[in-house]
Amino acid sequence: MSVTLNIHKIHRQYTRGLDVVAVAGGTIGACLDALIRQYPGMRAALFDAKGKLKNQIEIYLNMESAYPDELKRAVKDGDEIFITVMLAGG
Repeated sequence: MSVTLNIHKIHRQYTRGLDVVAVAGGTIGACLDALIRQYPGMRAALFDAKGKLKNQIEIYLNMESAYPDELKRAVKDGDEIFITVMLAGG
């Protein structure tokens, strides 16, 4: 099974500049684990010290928010996951 992970621009430093990475997995969490196996620097970029997604990280599945329980959300062959960063400020 192949799922496409779309990488936010600020995280491409960890994927050698790639904006799209193909991974396999049955859930969004498993797909992110596969991404981290290929690009270990993504762990600190996406997860806090307790292993939870950082507050500013938003995950979309096929252009729809995967919140809540995004890591448990099932995926199927051909799905697209988008990793976005929510920015705040004035």
